Amino acid sequence: MRLENVIALTNAALLNTPYVTSFSGISIEAKNLKRGSLFIARNNADIELAIANGAYGIVFDSPTQITDNEIAWIKVDDVAAALSRILRFHILDKNLTAYECDEITIKLALQIMTDSTLKILNGDIYETFKELWEMNEDSVVLFSSRLAYKEIFVNPKSMPKLAASKINIIEQTLFETSFIYEDKYYERQLLSPFFIPYLEILLHMFKTQKINFRITSFSTINHFEAVFTNKNFEAKEFGTSDKVLIFEPSFELIGSQIDFLQTQANWAKIIYIIPSGKKKNMQNTQNIYTYNTQLDIIDILRDVNFHFALIAEQNKSLLEKSFFVKKQRQLTLDF
Repeated sequence: MRLENVIALTNAALLNTPYVTSFSGISIEAKNLKRGSLFIARNNADIELAIANGAYGIVFDSPTQITDNEIAWIKVDDVAAALSRILRFHILDKNLTAYECDEITIKLALQIMTDSTLKILNGDIYETFKELWEMNEDSVVLFSSRLAYKEIFVNPKSMPKLAASKINIIEQTLFETSFIYEDKYYERQLLSPFFIPYLEILLHMFKTQKINFRITSFSTINHFEAVFTNKNFEAKEFGTSDKVLIFEPSFELIGSQIDFLQTQANWAKIIYIIPSGKKKNMQNTQNIYTYNTQLDIIDILRDVNFHFALIAEQNKSLLEKSFFVKKQRQLTLDF
């Protein structure tokens, strides 16, 4: 890449008059930098090592001292944003197909073995750079709508529509599913039926893009995550108790999860615990309880009888908090 292109792409200021006019590559890791590369300095402390390893240019966004006038010193407003612009330019001619999807689809895709034509992005711009810089022509990229630097993709696509259900559910509980897809039986997958519509669309995309895949087994993701507990809210083995806490960090999914529980477990006593500021969004739902602090959640769980408690904007790490453990001990003594 030519120096003048880097300057133009990143809206940068060249702080010296270097001897170099182009770079053989881009590096974000000083220790693995190849001679002739442009170094993207996330941390100024790595610049000295990058120069020692043969960097021809340094992109940086915080004050630093110019120590070698032969190489290019390129000052930008934000290193991460500059890297995203360089990456966008780099992949323009790769003929890739980029699909924008939700976070659940990304997490399911990460648990399925696929061939190298698929790149699944689930990190910051630096992780994205590692995935995409050396990718092959005609690759398929799957990225979440929450990806901070999604502007690196030109004309990303939505996931392809599915005309009819392709997964045949043979047996299910609220948190496990046995199903058939294209004549192959997947037994007792640790995957709630709630996620099956997401999986169907994902597998349909694999098929339309001719991506080879293999499903072995699913593990829990931090959405609609069930923790079976005893009466003192101590975690028990999966399926061994009739009191279940279900954690959902994304409030956007709570409405559909309430509908799912009300349909699939209408026999059960279900409560919904949500942040107090979100109650106005749940006017037509019964058994709603609100909290301001995590301590409020403990009090609700202790005082209300239930089989399932769907807890919004929290994850299961709540059970490991010191104040929750202390409350568990108090409950044990009370009983």
